[in-house]
This record gives sequence, C-alpha cells and structure tokens, in this order.
Amino acid sequence: MKTVTLSTLQAYKRAGETFSCLTAYDASFAHAASAAGVDVLLVGDSLGMVLQGHSSTLPVTIDDICYHTRCAARGKGHSLLMVDLPFMSNATTTQLLQDGAALMRAGAELVKVEGEAWMADGIRELTRRGVPVCAHLGLTPQTVYQLGGYKVQGREAEQAAQIIEDARVLVEAGASVILLECVPASLGKAVTEALDVPVIGIGAGPDTDGQILVMHDVLGVTHGRTPRFVKNFMSEASSIQGAFEAYHQAVKHRTFPATEHCF
Repeated sequence: MKTVTLSTLQAYKRAGETFSCLTAYDASFAHAASAAGVDVLLVGDSLGMVLQGHSSTLPVTIDDICYHTRCAARGKGHSLLMVDLPFMSNATTTQLLQDGAALMRAGAELVKVEGEAWMADGIRELTRRGVPVCAHLGLTPQTVYQLGGYKVQGREAEQAAQIIEDARVLVEAGASVILLECVPASLGKAVTEALDVPVIGIGAGPDTDGQILVMHDVLGVTHGRTPRFVKNFMSEASSIQGAFEAYHQAVKHRTFPATEHCF
C-alpha cells in the first residue's frame, strides 16, 4: 500500500473520498490496522482510560505518550501516525514546543492538540518549526471536568458558530487537520464544507472527510456505557484483522456512521 501523508488526506478531500482512522498503542495492533487498510493511526491519550484504567485522559504524561508512540511507530506500515499532546502540554508555548519535539522524535508524523481559537499562537509556533498539527475541537476530553462530563457540543446556534470560527482561526494559524468530537451531524458537515483542510469526525456525523474510533470500541472491548457514535465491528467478524477491515471498508463506503451513530 502507498504511504499515507498529509498530501494524501488533502487529495482525498479534493476528490470527495473519505478516509479511516483508528487508535493504536503498540506495534502489533498498529501493524494489524495498517494491514487492514486504515489510513491514519492515532496514539491517543485515550490510553489513559483503555490501557491504564483511569476515568479520564488527564493522568497521561508525555513519557507515557512517547513510549506508546515509539511502539506504534514500529508497526504503523503505510499509515500516517498521529499522536496526542497530553494534558497541559499547551500550558505554555515553551512546554508545547518541547512536548511537540518529543513526540516527533518518538515517531509522530502529525501531533494533535486540544484547544479553541486561543491555541492559534501555539499552533503557529509548532508549524513554523516543522511540526504538523491537528486541532481538536468540540468535545475536548482534557477539559471534561470543565464541560461537566462527556456531552455533545455545538447544539445551540451560537456555540456551533463559535466552533466554526475557531476552526477557521486554527487553520489560518497553520493546523493541517481538524478533528471534531461529539457534535451534531449538521455541524460536522458545516465545518467540513467551510474548510480547505481535512476534517476527521468522531461522533460528528457522516459528512466529515474522515472517521476515527478508539480501537477497543471497534473490537467491542467497551466498559460501562457505550457511546452512541460507537459500533462493535468485532460482533460480525471472525478475527481482529477482520474487524479492522470491516471498519475501514464501512468508512470508505460511507456506511458508517449510520443515522443511529449521529447526534
């Protein structure tokens, strides 16, 4: 398979083709997902919940993320490797640059940072120094306590308009990709149409340029309440590889997400 780069994602957007993304935290699962055709792998700070057993992503450190990045990078195959900057990496520009550099040295090809328009200066400084950035908007798990829980964002017109404006500001600052989490499908479509860069959705409807899920959710290893935007692809597969392939194909053919997965 041809190596996926940011240019590949841009070409998908121009052609109206969607692309698949999936979390991966080690070499074996990264290899399996890449072999299944998955375009983008994310070493997410979700590892704090699905691997470490925490109730949020906040306890995850830069050392945790770097360790799992090095592991996933060895098995990523053709896939583009995106990596989360953990909680408080954006506390200062100096911290942001140090942590961004650490992730790139560990094998990241795109770093993801949570934050609204106020992150523009930090994103500008990262991109000036050769660090490609994905800006994460909507439900931002690192601010879950401030949000009052894992709640859909952008339901009201004013908040939806602000998310669109924030996305525009962050792209102007240099963000190469936008990730939208837990927003109404109509807002996912509006943001995607408003921007020239690829937009990845998780619980953001069927009209974003790409879709992402946590690997454990795809495999049905979900504890507690299952989020609405999740689908267990393992339930109809005979192997983990088969589940990854089914997910990739469902995204590519736009059969996932379906109406029941949207807000």
